[in-house]
Amino acid sequence: MPKSKDIPFTRSEYDRRIAKCRTAMQAMGLETLIVSDPSNMAWLTGYDGWSFYVHQAVILSMSGDPLWWGRAIDANGARRTVWMEDGCVTSYDESMIQSTVSHPMQDLARKLSDLGLPHRRLGVEMDNYYFSGKALDTLRAELPQTEVLDANLLVNWARAVKSDEELGFMRKAARITEKIIANAVARIEPGLPKNKLAAQILADGIEGIDDDWGDYPAIVPLLADGPNASAPHLTWDGKPFADGEATFFEVSGCYRRYHAPMSRTIFLGKPPTDLIHAEQALVAGLEAGVDAARAGNRAADVSIALKAELRKAGIERQGRVGYPIGLSYPPDWGERTISLREDDDTILEPGMTFHFMPGLWMDDWGLEITETIAIRADGPAECLASVPRQLYVKN
Repeated sequence: MPKSKDIPFTRSEYDRRIAKCRTAMQAMGLETLIVSDPSNMAWLTGYDGWSFYVHQAVILSMSGDPLWWGRAIDANGARRTVWMEDGCVTSYDESMIQSTVSHPMQDLARKLSDLGLPHRRLGVEMDNYYFSGKALDTLRAELPQTEVLDANLLVNWARAVKSDEELGFMRKAARITEKIIANAVARIEPGLPKNKLAAQILADGIEGIDDDWGDYPAIVPLLADGPNASAPHLTWDGKPFADGEATFFEVSGCYRRYHAPMSRTIFLGKPPTDLIHAEQALVAGLEAGVDAARAGNRAADVSIALKAELRKAGIERQGRVGYPIGLSYPPDWGERTISLREDDDTILEPGMTFHFMPGLWMDDWGLEITETIAIRADGPAECLASVPRQLYVKN
């Protein structure tokens, strides 16, 4: 590994990751895998750049180092950030960018042949945010003798159990999350424009903690107040916070692309009885869910434990209550594999990490109290961030 590069992980860690993917590829009978999800690209090679708006990929075969393939002007960025030698970086011509007469996948198809890479059975990530229908059609047209197969989430599943190195990065992200939450609680007050708080949240996250610098998160701060808090994915506007309203914020510290998201809710003034009632039930449910999040249990058991406590309080919550997290790029910090819900029988393993996210969104109000958790070898899950699990009240 070149000494001049600032590579996040050791070579043995990257070797471990590639071996896991090749085992999965072998099970599918794949000769070569085209990885276009930027999170998966970074996980396999270290590549880190805001270039995922154009076609790019990591090419992984059953032997040799992976190859980075992308836009010509991004090749230098790849050489600066991937752990492989420069010869493992290849690119396509700038004339193919947003062209109506050619497509980057034509170049990728040629590269597979020119480099002698086996591709009778070629896996692609058909259902991720970065691989288009046109890309699939072009690959199939250019490789008529190739069986192009759906290997969506193959790498994502390989990422499910985090290494000790990865958990260390996530704990650093959690320290940044703690800072963001503490400062947001201290700053929010009636009359403060919401965009001002959002700006400070972003600044705190990027500043980081001590020598642990902050990266940009895969999701911007979600910040909804009053009736808008009934919707989980609204951001902010320039209106001031008002007395007599609850505001939730869903944020995450990010360290070298690793996240530790968390949500907390603040009420300005005296909270109504139904909100206090919901807070008590939600906290009890979180505690029950964290206790159920043990190695050997199912993902479903976490959801069942949480919803049993909510049901005692007369609250029926539908849908999943969490998802796996780790390394990610916009537009999402979830890994899109396991779901903490009643029909997911995935067995929890030590090193799995989740955003345990059982928000309550009612007709005209919302309440979010969440945790980032890591499954331990023994006992209940570890909560990576240490923040009081409560509805914050500021009179």
